[in-house]
Amino acid sequence: MNAEITENLLWLVLALPLAGAAVLLLGGRRTDPWGHLLATALAIGSFVVCAAMFIGMVDRPAESRAVGDVLFSWIPVGALQIDFGLSLDQLSMCFVLLITGVGSLIHIYSIGYMADDPDRRRFFAYLNLFLAAMLLLVLADNYLGLYVGWEGVGLASYLLIGFWQYKPSAATAAKKAFVVNRVGDIGLAVALMIMFATFGSVAFQTVFAGAGAAGEATMTALGFMLLLAACGKSAQVPLQSWLGDAMEGPTPVSALIHAATMVTAGVYLIARSAVIFDLAPIAQIGVVTVGAVTLLFGAIIGCAKDDIKKALAASTMSQIGYMVLAAGLGPAGYAFAIMHLLTHGFFKAGLFLGAGSVMHGMGDETDMRRFGGLRTVMPITFATFGVGYLAIIGVPPFAGFYSKDHIIEVAFGAGGAKGLVLGGAALLGAGITAFYMTRVMLMTFFGERRWSADAHPHESGSSMTGPMVLIAIGSVASGALLAVGGTLEHWLEPVVGTHHSELAIPTWSMTVIILAVVAVGVAVAWQMYAREPVSSTAPTDVTALTTAARADLYGDAANEALLMRPGQHATRALVAVEDDGVDGVTRGVGTTVTALSGRIRRWQNGYVRSYALSIFGGATLLVAVVMVVGLR
Repeated sequence: MNAEITENLLWLVLALPLAGAAVLLLGGRRTDPWGHLLATALAIGSFVVCAAMFIGMVDRPAESRAVGDVLFSWIPVGALQIDFGLSLDQLSMCFVLLITGVGSLIHIYSIGYMADDPDRRRFFAYLNLFLAAMLLLVLADNYLGLYVGWEGVGLASYLLIGFWQYKPSAATAAKKAFVVNRVGDIGLAVALMIMFATFGSVAFQTVFAGAGAAGEATMTALGFMLLLAACGKSAQVPLQSWLGDAMEGPTPVSALIHAATMVTAGVYLIARSAVIFDLAPIAQIGVVTVGAVTLLFGAIIGCAKDDIKKALAASTMSQIGYMVLAAGLGPAGYAFAIMHLLTHGFFKAGLFLGAGSVMHGMGDETDMRRFGGLRTVMPITFATFGVGYLAIIGVPPFAGFYSKDHIIEVAFGAGGAKGLVLGGAALLGAGITAFYMTRVMLMTFFGERRWSADAHPHESGSSMTGPMVLIAIGSVASGALLAVGGTLEHWLEPVVGTHHSELAIPTWSMTVIILAVVAVGVAVAWQMYAREPVSSTAPTDVTALTTAARADLYGDAANEALLMRPGQHATRALVAVEDDGVDGVTRGVGTTVTALSGRIRRWQNGYVRSYALSIFGGATLLVAVVMVVGLR
């Protein structure tokens, strides 16, 4: 497939899911019988187009693989000239394949999962809308187009998290996600303003071409604003508090948005802006700090969650932290950040779909303390979930072994104290990941059965298990396909560059150390949750750290103290200024005029004798003035 054909197909990638959303939302109840089938077919169609474009891209030389297409003139206003253009290069190709491929499988899974929901058609419309917005985000050839897609996935996320809005918890979670993301979106909006003020454009090519002459201070400010945006969308500290609550949405939402695609948008933004961050070393330090803190933050929270979906949500936060850490290491880490993003898209989507299958068979129960022994009654779910488990903890030859181990190696390869701190944090995170994921595995599928009397667990139907099996295959194969021979590194090199950091010890020694730490995490979890009976209720005599982890390390309390309360006080102060200041002056003028008018009105009383007296008084005053002036 030549470049011209690829350019002509770019718009179709977006148009198919967008058309599905439009038909289902505008068609209303008339589309209920077949709406889910249309949405799924269009998602698969978009994937087929993407796959065809990928084959064409591979056939072209590396320097000729990027293509673009300007659809129309978007904002022709004075000095601000922005076209609505799409661009497909090696980086965006990774994302469109992941979005449409995993997205299509999740659509198929949702056919069975949402079969009994009366609003299934609306759910599929929102899924299609999300796909279209996410595809625009990664295909736009300028930051404003990216911003539109960015806000689009925020809207779709809000609609999907709050899909069961009759539940107060779901409605609250949707609002929380929307508000927290708006804080991060301020960063992207300010970044757009800085770009236009500095470069006169928001197009990628123009911004990147002029970045070297802009000065480090400008690039640092731009980098921190982009980091703020990434923290909101990718649930990184300090804007991570929305992700756990977002599990109130249907489980396919968690798999699509909060595991495979939307929460990785921040990583895409950092990688896409590699030129900016490479020229802003202080902003890069901010990126690696956020990543290192978040990967430990999420891992610790995951150790204390009994809700299977919230444990996986904390895991997502932690794994995205690994990606952000790698992206902050510059050319040495960009490719590995994307590699972990792609492998994570498979194994975490598989874990969430497995959790959904367990919930489906257990009457929507999410408390792992009420599971146990499910491997015998849900063998396919157990097997596919087990593959995701082995992949995320990094057991060879599963996908996470290749991607996460590379990130740990690159972190240590940063050298000096920086390398020790970042590498140590990443290595510790691997051990904690092995602990909490083994805990999830043991509490759900092993041990004695702790089901309630009315629970009748059973294996899910083929429309659910089929996608789970395919995603499990991806969780096995994707790591080797991307890592062996530096395949992904070479693929992404024209976009993000590459730089190989040197380890102080041989790579095989680092691998042995990582696997040893993982084994310790597994062993500790085995001792606590396999050798000892698991209580059907959460224990109350726990440590302060466990209490804090159950409360998400007080993320909500911190946001309330640092953001909400000061914001409320500032709002009250501004209202007081408005009421007592601006409105007070306005009211004072009106009151003064009213009072003065009342007094003047008394002079016009209608009595002739009063007017005569006034005339006499005025004449007397005038004569007196003339006489005084004349005497002088």
